[in-house]
Amino acid sequence: MEELRVVGAAASLRGDAEEPKQGSVLFLGGNEVKSSAVVKYSSAPPQAAFARLQEKTDLKLPPANWLRESAKLGPAGTTILGNNKKSKPFSSFGMAYDFIDSVGNDVDVVSDSENIKKLLKIPYSKSHVSMAVHRIGRTLLLDELDIQELFMRSSQTGDWTWLKEFYQRLIDQKWQRKKKSKEHWYQKAILSKFLYYSINGDGAAQPVPSTSKQHQEGPVSGESDEAGRASWPAPFEMPSSLSEDPGASNQGLKNDFVRNILWTFEDIHMLVGSNMPIFGGGRYPAVSLRLRDNNKPINVLTGIDYWLDNLICNVPELVMCFHVNGIVQKYEMIKTEDIPNLENSNFSTKVIKDIAQNILSFLKSNCTKEGHTYWLFKASGSDIVKLYDLTTLCEETEDKYQNPFTMPVAILLYKVACNMMLKKNQNKKHYGTIRTLLLNCLKLLDNGRHPQIIASANYMLSELFQLDEPKKEDGTDFPISGNSDESYSEEEEEMPDSDENGSYSNSSDPPDDNKAVAVIKSVGELSVPEKYKSVHRIRPSCAFPVCHGTEERCRLVLNYVLEGLKSVDSSVKKEGDLPAADPSTPIPLKYEDESTSGGPECLEKQMALFLDKMGSFQKGKHSSQSGMIPGSWQYKMKLQLILKSSKAYYVLSDAAVILQKYGRALRYIKLALQCHDTYCCLCASMLPEVLVFLCQCLTLCGDIQLMLAQNANNRAAYLEEYNYQTKEDQEILHSLHRESRCQAFAWATDLSTDLECQLSVSCKCYEAAYEILLFSNLKNQNPEQHIQVLKRMGNIRNEIGVFYMNQAAAVQTERVVSKNVSTTEQQLWKKSFSCFEEGIQNFESIDDATNAALLLCNTGRLMRICAQAHCATEGDFKREFSPEEALYYNKAIDYYLKALRSLGKRDVHPAVWDSVNWELSTTYFTMATLQQDYAPLSRKAQEQIEKEVSEAMMKSLKYCDVDTVSARQPLCQYRAATIHHRLASMYHSCLRNQVVGDEHLRKQHRVLADLHYSKAVRLFQLLKDAPCEFLRVQLERVAFAEFQMASQNSSAGKLKTLFGALDIMAKTKGAFQLIRKELVAESEQMSENKSTAENVSPNDSSAGLNKEEVLKLLGIFESRMSFLLLQSIKLLTATKKKIGGINEEEVVLKTNKQVYSLLLRATANKSMTLLERIEVIVNLLEQLAQNAEGSNGGVQ
Repeated sequence: MEELRVVGAAASLRGDAEEPKQGSVLFLGGNEVKSSAVVKYSSAPPQAAFARLQEKTDLKLPPANWLRESAKLGPAGTTILGNNKKSKPFSSFGMAYDFIDSVGNDVDVVSDSENIKKLLKIPYSKSHVSMAVHRIGRTLLLDELDIQELFMRSSQTGDWTWLKEFYQRLIDQKWQRKKKSKEHWYQKAILSKFLYYSINGDGAAQPVPSTSKQHQEGPVSGESDEAGRASWPAPFEMPSSLSEDPGASNQGLKNDFVRNILWTFEDIHMLVGSNMPIFGGGRYPAVSLRLRDNNKPINVLTGIDYWLDNLICNVPELVMCFHVNGIVQKYEMIKTEDIPNLENSNFSTKVIKDIAQNILSFLKSNCTKEGHTYWLFKASGSDIVKLYDLTTLCEETEDKYQNPFTMPVAILLYKVACNMMLKKNQNKKHYGTIRTLLLNCLKLLDNGRHPQIIASANYMLSELFQLDEPKKEDGTDFPISGNSDESYSEEEEEMPDSDENGSYSNSSDPPDDNKAVAVIKSVGELSVPEKYKSVHRIRPSCAFPVCHGTEERCRLVLNYVLEGLKSVDSSVKKEGDLPAADPSTPIPLKYEDESTSGGPECLEKQMALFLDKMGSFQKGKHSSQSGMIPGSWQYKMKLQLILKSSKAYYVLSDAAVILQKYGRALRYIKLALQCHDTYCCLCASMLPEVLVFLCQCLTLCGDIQLMLAQNANNRAAYLEEYNYQTKEDQEILHSLHRESRCQAFAWATDLSTDLECQLSVSCKCYEAAYEILLFSNLKNQNPEQHIQVLKRMGNIRNEIGVFYMNQAAAVQTERVVSKNVSTTEQQLWKKSFSCFEEGIQNFESIDDATNAALLLCNTGRLMRICAQAHCATEGDFKREFSPEEALYYNKAIDYYLKALRSLGKRDVHPAVWDSVNWELSTTYFTMATLQQDYAPLSRKAQEQIEKEVSEAMMKSLKYCDVDTVSARQPLCQYRAATIHHRLASMYHSCLRNQVVGDEHLRKQHRVLADLHYSKAVRLFQLLKDAPCEFLRVQLERVAFAEFQMASQNSSAGKLKTLFGALDIMAKTKGAFQLIRKELVAESEQMSENKSTAENVSPNDSSAGLNKEEVLKLLGIFESRMSFLLLQSIKLLTATKKKIGGINEEEVVLKTNKQVYSLLLRATANKSMTLLERIEVIVNLLEQLAQNAEGSNGGVQ
C-alpha cells in the first residue's frame, strides 16, 4: 500500500491483507449481496456524535460556524454547497497515484463514489451520463466528463473544440449551456447549514489545521492550462507526495477525498473515493446523516443513493432528518439493509448487482487500448448508452495534446510500470506487462515537453532485457506472441456477441454515428443477469518479445538507451558550449605505429596515468563537458543509461569472442570501456559493483588481445571488423563525447599489428583489473573475480615467457659463426625467466598447482635452451661438455623436480604429471648423452665421467614410464631401450680399454654390459618400427662375444661362445623380415606410381627405413657371420680329428659349411639388390636356427 497520509487522530487504516477483518456481509431483502469495505486511507477525525436538532429549528438561518473549515466535516461542508466541483475530471488519477500497487493488478475500477452510483442508477434514471474511461492493465479509471464545463472552457481557451464540434454534429445540434435552477441552490444551502448545525461542541467554528500537505492547500481547481511541466522522478523513485509537484496540482491530480475505500461488491473490486460525513451515535458506532423534505417521498434513485453510500463506507445505519420548508420536524433511524424495502423506493439489490457486473463487462470488453481515452455517454432522456474512443477521434485533429487526459494517463502508465519494476525480480512474467505500459506511455509523450519521463521509460525498457542471463533463457519465460507492441489480439477486442453489442438502432441514431466503439441499445438490458458477461477477460500478462540470440537482445537494449540519451541531451541547454561533432560521421580511429609510440614503455606510462585516474575517484574528482549539474535528473539518468550501454557492449563483446570474431569483440569492448570512461568522468564516487564490472571489462579486453595475438593469420579480417561502426553506435558515441574525450582506455583497446605489443597490452589489462580489485578492497568480496584475474595473469605471463623463449631459440639457430652468447639472447632469457617467475607466483597465490607445475616445466625448458646456447660450435674438433651446460641442465632438472613436488602425485593431473616426468627423463638423458659423446676429459677422469653418465642414465630410466599404456608409451620404450644400449656400449668399451686392472671390476663391467644388452634387445623387440636399432644391438652383442672368445683358451669354451654368438645372429631373423616387408611395400608403391605416371624421387623410401643404414649394417652382419661360421668350422674340424666322429657335431659342421658356402657366393655376387641380399640372409638364418634346434644337446 502507498504511503498513508493521516490527519488528526488515529484514522481507520487497514492494509490489503486485513480486508476480511474490516468487511461485512449484508443480507438484504432476501437476496444475498456480498459487500465488504476496507478503509485504505482516511483524513477524517474520530467520529463524533451528531447534534440532534430541536424541533422547529430553522435551517434557512445560517449557524455561527457556517462555511468555516471543519475537521469533522472535512471538505464536505464546502463541497456540498457547490462552490467547488462535485467531482474533478482527474479524481480517479489522484487515487491511482496514491495506491499504485492496486492499479493494473487486483482492482477492477478506480473512481469517485458519485460516479459509481451514477452508473448503477442508469436503468432507473433519465438524466444524462458522461464519463471518461481509461484502462491501465486490468484496471478501469472512471471520471466525470462534464460536457457543459468542457464546452465552457472550449469557448474560453479553444481546447476541446473538436469534441464540441463532434458533439453538436452527432448528438445535440443546438447545444447551449443549461443553468441550474434556484431550487437547486436552495437545497444545497440548507443541506450545508444542516450539517454545520449537526456538529456539536464549542470549537465547531474553528478550523482545525491539517498535518498533511494535501489538505493545507486551499480548494483545488479542476481546470489546468498546462500539463506536466513538473520534474518527474528518476526511475524506481516513487514520489512520497504528488502534491509537491505543481504540474500535478494544476491538473487536479490530488487525492482530496476524505477517505479512500477498497470496496468489494460481489466479485468486483473497486477503489472508491468518498466525502460522505460519518457520525457516531445511534445504536451503531457509525451513522450517515441525511436531510429530507417531508413533503417529497423518497424515490428509488434516492434510496439507491443512500444504500450505496452506506455500503461503500461500511455504515450500518442511516439517520434521516425531515423538514418542511427548512423547519426541522423529526428524526428517523433506518438500518442499511432495510433501505431497499422503504415505501416508494423499493428496489432489488440483486438487480443492482447485475447492473454492476454488466456495466463492468461492457467496459472491459470494449475499452481495450491502454493510453486511450474512452467516453461513455448517455443523453438525457435517452435509453441508449454509447462508448466512443476519444483518442482516435482526437488523432484526426492536429494536436494530440488537445486531449487533457493525455498527460495524466501517460504519467499513470509510467508510475504503474515504475511500481512493477521495483518488484520485477519477484516475477519475470510481468515483464511483458511493464513493457506494454511503457511503450503506451511513450506513445503519449512529446520529447520536447517531457524528456525526463521519456528518458526514464526508455531506461526501464532497457532494464527489462536481462543481459547477464544465459542464452537458453531467451524468451522462454514469456508467452510467445507475434503481437508484442499491442498485447490484445483483434478477436479479444470484439465482443462475443456482435448482435447484442455491435448493432445500432437506425431509427433513433443519426446515420453517421459509426464513430461509437460499442452501444448498449437499451438501458433495460443492463438489468438482465449476465447479459454482457465478458468471455474475453483482460489478460494479466502481456507478450514479451522473443529475442533470437544475445546480439538481438543487446541491440534492443542499446536502441532504448540511445533514445534515453537523446532525451537527456536534448534537455541540457548548453549545446553551444559543446565541441562540434556530427553524429552521422564516424569517429576516426587512430592507429599509431609501434616504433613511434614507444611500444611497451609507452604502454607503461599510459597504464600509470590510467591507474592514477582510477585512484583519483577516492578524492571525488569529476567533470561534465556538457554542463550537466551533478545531482540533477539529467546527471543521474545519463549515468544509469551510460552504465547500461556499457553492459550491453560488454555482453556483445563476450558473444563475439565465443564466435571467434575477435575484431568485432575488440570494437565492442572498446565501446564498453568508452562508456565506462564517460561514467568515470561524471561520477563522483564509484560503486563497488561498477568497479567489479570495470574489472570484468578489462579482463575480457585482455582475453581478446591475447586471442588476436594467437590468431595473427586473420589480422586483415579482424581489422575490417574493428573499423566497422553502426549508426546507433556512432550516435551513442556522440552522446558520450558530450561529456568526455573517451581516451582513458585507448591503451587497452587499440588493434596493434605487433605480436609482442598485443601480448603486453593483454597483460596490462589483467594487471589493471588486479590493481582495481586491490585498491578498492574488493578482493575479499569478489573471490571468484580475484581468482580469475590472477589465473589470467599467470597465463599471459606464461604466453609472454614462451614468446621470448622462442625468440631466444630463433636467435640461437641463426647464430653460426660466433661462439659467444649474444647480449640479445641474454636479454630475452631474462625477460622470459622474469615472466615465468611472476606467472608461477600468480598461480601459487591461488593454489593452482597444475598451472604452477606447467610454468615450472617451461622454466626448465628455458634452462635447457640456455644450456644448448653454451655448447661449442660443431666445427670445433675438441668439443667437450662445458660446465655452463652442466649448470643449466642441473637448473632445468631442479625446476622439473619442483614441478613434480608442486603436483604432489599423479592423480592431481595425470597428463601434466606424465609430461613433466618425460621432460625430466629427457633432460637427464640429454645430459648423459652429451657427457658420453663429448666427455670432458680435460677436467675429469674417465671413471668419474662414466660414473656420472651411469647415474644420469639410471635417473632418466627412473622417470621414463614404459609400463603405463598411453600415446607416449612407444617413445618411452624406445628411450629406455636406447639408454640400456648406451650403458651396455659404455661397459663394453670399458672392458676393451681396460687391458690390465681389477678383475672384480672387469667381471662387474662384463655382467652389466650383458644385462643392459639383453634389456635393450627385449625393449627393441617390443617395438615394430626399430629393426635397424635391434640389429645394431645384436651386432654389438656378437662383437662382445668375439671379445670374450679372444681371451678364452679352451676349444670347448671358444666353441660355446661361438655357438652363443651364432644363436644371437639367428635371432635377428625377425628384424630382417621387417626390413624385407618394408622394402617389398616400397617397391610395390614405386611400381604403382610408375603405372600412374607419377614421378617419384629415388630417395623417397619408407618412412621408418634408412637404406644407407641398412646397407652398412648388412655389410657388417655378413662379414661377422662369415667370420663366425669359418671359426666354428675350424674348431669343429679340429675337435673331430682329436676325438673321432660325433653324429651331432657332424650335422652342425655340415650345416655350417653349407651356410658358409652360400654366404660366400652371395657376398661375391655384386649384382644382387638389397632385397635379394636380405632374402638370402633370412634363408640362411632359418637353416642355422633349424640346425641349432637339432643339435641342441650335442654341442655343450
